[in-house]
Amino acid sequence: MHLDYVILGALAVRRLSGYDMRGWMEGSGRYLGYGVQLPQIYRRLAKLVERGWVGFDVDPREGRPDAKVYRLTEEGREALLAWARSPFEPSPRPMDPDFKLRFVFGGQLGPEIALDIVSTELEYRLKHDATTPEAPLPFAYEAEIPELDPAWAREIHTMAHENGYASVAAYIAWLQLTKARLERQIEQRRAEHPDERHAERHAR
Repeated sequence: MHLDYVILGALAVRRLSGYDMRGWMEGSGRYLGYGVQLPQIYRRLAKLVERGWVGFDVDPREGRPDAKVYRLTEEGREALLAWARSPFEPSPRPMDPDFKLRFVFGGQLGPEIALDIVSTELEYRLKHDATTPEAPLPFAYEAEIPELDPAWAREIHTMAHENGYASVAAYIAWLQLTKARLERQIEQRRAEHPDERHAERHAR
């Protein structure tokens, strides 16, 4: 379940209560397009504790109920790494929230992981979504009701297509810019730490 990895990814950054996690999702995390309610977060946290992926400490709070502050366990770390390093499969829908979740919570674990995710997404989009601004006309526009002007209906459909085209074109441009940025980051890291690059070659 995606929420499990959102929780594990968030706990990799810092320890959080369920309430704090919901506050983050409603605040800076809302750009991910993945909103859940507080009871759902607590249910998944309980399952993750039961599974051994998450632990917690009780934080006494004066004048308020004590809070459980959750943390990642070693088993949870391994589960998060396995998910982040597993093959990413793009969705047929451009700008799908699943990509954002994988990019943020998987990509935060290293530029190589982020680059693999972005490269896979970009390759898929260039193959399937790099359309032209001209709207396809799959049928002749006619008037089945008196209120409809076929020429105007065609114009509206064209504008709607152009909106989708512009959004996908901007998304593909962002993927290309991000891919180039990640490649620079990786090259810079390798130049700063040549011993790690040597060890990486021999580990393959």
